[in-house]
Amino acid sequence: MEQELGKITHFFDKISVAVLRIEEGSLNVGDKIHVKGAITDFLQTVDSMQVEHRSVESAKSGDAIGMKTAEPVRAGDIVFKVSA
Repeated sequence: MEQELGKITHFFDKISVAVLRIEEGSLNVGDKIHVKGAITDFLQTVDSMQVEHRSVESAKSGDAIGMKTAEPVRAGDIVFKVSA
């Protein structure tokens, strides 16, 4: 089952870090996410997150987080939280 979390707002390709604006729900380190867009479609586990250059274990609706991604993503890609 998947719950929509939010959208990618920016991607830093040199360091493979995406900025995700969480619009609904919450996200924790260790959660599995599904990134889907026009040509993006992959699953990954969240290994670490940062808010304002500080490492955090969790983030909630309204937060903009930075996280490493397994593959390139694009602004507008939708991020879903995957639950068992």
